Amino acid sequence: MELSKSSRHSKITGDFAESLVLYWLSKYGFECANVDHTGIDIIAKNPHTGEVMGVSVKSRSRNVGTEGTNVSITSDNFDKARAACDAFGCLPYFAVVVDAADTISCFITSMEHLLEIHPVGKSASSWAMSKPWLERYREDPSIMRFEFTSKTTRWW
Repeated sequence: MELSKSSRHSKITGDFAESLVLYWLSKYGFECANVDHTGIDIIAKNPHTGEVMGVSVKSRSRNVGTEGTNVSITSDNFDKARAACDAFGCLPYFAVVVDAADTISCFITSMEHLLEIHPVGKSASSWAMSKPWLERYREDPSIMRFEFTSKTTRWW
């Protein structure tokens, strides 16, 4: 069944992804807060490393058949994250949240590591979502990951 998403779905997806990442960090002992600042969405203190992280959340909602589509992160996002993290004295991180078919996946890594594995091309970095890349992310100790599987049992 092809989904017909609402006209505000992109905004709602972004808000949901930010709340989901904030919830997950909090659940695992990170002191964290949602921030309304250009460049970052969350500030969190990692209880394992002591790092204060400025997290920029990037989210996409994919239709069936487009689950493997990359998430493009334009180069200005990295500049904005750096500037915000400089202002708040934290380290830049990115969380990529993708709702694809029956799975919502979240990947969290430092901006430095993201740019190592997916350097900026002409104007953007491209977070790959192909099966080989998903396997590589699973094996990469510098990428934290969680996922949900969903099933709609009855709907209009």
